[in-house]
Amino acid sequence: MHRFYLPPERVTEGELTLDERESHHAATVLRVREGERVAVLDGAGNEFMCTAATVDKRATRLTVQQQNRIEPLPYRITLLQAMTKGKSMDFIIQKATELCVHRVVTLAAGRSVAQVGQCASKVEKWRAIAIDSIKQCGSPWMPIIEPPITPREFLTRNDQFDLPVVASLQGNTRHPREFITGHVQEQGRLPESLAVWIGPEGDFSPSEVNDILSAGIHPITLGQVILRSETAALYCLSVLNYEMQAPRS
Repeated sequence: MHRFYLPPERVTEGELTLDERESHHAATVLRVREGERVAVLDGAGNEFMCTAATVDKRATRLTVQQQNRIEPLPYRITLLQAMTKGKSMDFIIQKATELCVHRVVTLAAGRSVAQVGQCASKVEKWRAIAIDSIKQCGSPWMPIIEPPITPREFLTRNDQFDLPVVASLQGNTRHPREFITGHVQEQGRLPESLAVWIGPEGDFSPSEVNDILSAGIHPITLGQVILRSETAALYCLSVLNYEMQAPRS
């Protein structure tokens, strides 16, 4: 079944009208036929099972047959990702969406090769990539994607997390499982909000590392090898999701 995206503010009762981008995809690329069953995701936890009423490349109308509410994961992960060069940020956004990240904060780190101006103009492109990702994987939850900010600027916002961690090449690192287990032992429950910091090529600068660790963010290990930034993001998100969903005695 084909899936489409419609933002919450455009959802109406009984009938949905796809925007021009989605309508063109439905009519020209997928060649949806009138009467065909399709699904629409609003990125806010709702899935609409529909039939195509009118297929038009500018405004395709769908009749809603059923609405399903899908609850989010019982925890939220924020990815604080230092900007990377080339198309690797596109890859990170795509995979972070598939891994149900709640929010992506792009960081203009001192050693980021990509420039702030270049990445700020790409935020809408990254949102489009996230839309394509939720349609592909069937998740009704769209991540929040924020424009670039420096690590120090983010720290001054004083956002609160139950468990903030940073992928670190320094010593004194621990496996994420240890921090999650420690939180359970101290609080009697799993963390509900997590943040993971991923540095750029060459890692965060010494001053940035000092700022991050001084803010009480826990350094986690990525193993014995040095990973590319995009690989580190995928690794950390996968490990955190696994550990958060693993059965506990």
